[in-house]
Amino acid sequence: MNPDDPLLGILVCPLDKGPLRLVLSGTDSDAARAPAGDASGGGSGDALYNPRLRRLYPIVNGVPQLRPASGAPVSDEEHERLTRQGGAASPTHQ
Repeated sequence: MNPDDPLLGILVCPLDKGPLRLVLSGTDSDAARAPAGDASGGGSGDALYNPRLRRLYPIVNGVPQLRPASGAPVSDEEHERLTRQGGAASPTHQ
């Protein structure tokens, strides 16, 4: 998935229905990890991040995994990295 993908304009968090931020795998390897228990494996390593709930949703083979159970909680340190990255994680809504 790329930052210009029109799909990003309509995707929302399944829990709070708020906007998500795209996290590209080349920018933060820890942020692109799959949630614990996610057996899907593979994929690009990109993810969608909800900074309000601190949940990270993986993108597997170009398909965002937006089931509530797919979101993995992130640590305080990882949250700080993700929110500091201006270009790496851009909001999908304005």
